Amino acid sequence: MERYIVVVFKLILSFLLGGIVGYEREFKNRPAGLRTHVLVCLGATLVQIISIDYYKLNNLATIDPMRLGAQVISGIGFLGAGTILKEGVNIKGLTTAASIWAVACIGLAVGSGLYFEGIVTTLFIYFCLRWFKKIEKRIIAGKRYVVFKMIAKDQPGVIGEIASILGKRKINITNIELEKIDDYYVEIEISTNLLYMQNVNDIISILENVNGIETIKIKEE
Repeated sequence: MERYIVVVFKLILSFLLGGIVGYEREFKNRPAGLRTHVLVCLGATLVQIISIDYYKLNNLATIDPMRLGAQVISGIGFLGAGTILKEGVNIKGLTTAASIWAVACIGLAVGSGLYFEGIVTTLFIYFCLRWFKKIEKRIIAGKRYVVFKMIAKDQPGVIGEIASILGKRKINITNIELEKIDDYYVEIEISTNLLYMQNVNDIISILENVNGIETIKIKEE
C-alpha cells in the first residue's frame, strides 16, 4: 500500500512541476504548451518508476535501472524537433525544445525520488523562461534595429558579398528576405542589429560599391 501512495505522490508532483513550465510556454503561445509539458513530465516519471520498481521487486542486480531513463533523454528529441521552425535565416522554437527536454529530466528526477532536485530545477527553469528574455533585451540595449532594403540585379554572388561585408564589420544579421521583381532584378531586405557607434551612412556607402546593387533604403527602429 505504501508503494502505491509513493507512486501517486510522484505522479501528482510530476503533473504539477510539468504544469508550471508548460503554463509559461502556453502563456507565451509557444508550439508546445501546457498539455505537452505535463505529458512529457508524467511519461518520464512513469518510465523511471517502472524501471526502478521492476529492478527492486525482481531483485535484478545485473540490470541497470537507469537504462529506460536514458532512452527517454535521447528519445525526447523528436518532440523538440517538432517545435523548431526556420523562418528565413532565423530559427524559432529552440527554447521550447530545450524546455521539453528539461521537463523530461525533471520527470526522471521525480520518478527516481529526487523531489528536492526536481522542484528546485523547475523553479530555475521557470525563472529562466519568464525573466531571461528581459535580461537579454537589456544586454542588447546598446543596439538598434536597422533594415536595409536594396534593389539589385538578379545575379550570383550579390548576397554573399553583402553578408561578407557586414560580417567583416561585425554587424549582426538577424534576417534576410528576397523577393523577385522581374526577370532582371530582386529586392533584398536585410535586418540587422547595429551598435550605436556603427554609422549607417558609412555602411550604405560601402554597400553601394557592391556590383549589382542599384538602390539602397533603410528603415530604422
